[in-house]
Amino acid sequence: CEFIKEGRDWFLRVYVDRPAKDEYIGTEDCEKVSRFLSDRLDEEDLIQQNYYLEVSSPGMDRKLLRPEHYERYAGSEVEIRLYKGKDGKKKIQGVLGGIDDNGIVSVTDHDGREWKLPLDEIAKANLVVLI
Repeated sequence: CEFIKEGRDWFLRVYVDRPAKDEYIGTEDCEKVSRFLSDRLDEEDLIQQNYYLEVSSPGMDRKLLRPEHYERYAGSEVEIRLYKGKDGKKKIQGVLGGIDDNGIVSVTDHDGREWKLPLDEIAKANLVVLI
């Protein structure tokens, strides 16, 4: 969830997801959540200024932001961008192995090399949609 100003307008953005990695959020789910939140926010009148409410899912190419995302999507295709290059690479694409208790993310690239990447060295990580 985020409440941000873009230009002259304010946006309350809410992202909804399901706990199982093979269950997806559809448009109808977002509409239900939007109606529910809109009604509650209007009743409580918690936000004083005018704003737009946006409800969406993280999408098929969702960002991996928290350690639990790396656990949940182990076995999935990912693209990881690093703050600094490692062995000459700043972008690694492959199969996510998961994350250990020390915050080390493992990825096996398409050449079969296993990468061990500290979470704090990862600038951006996304699921990759394979078609």
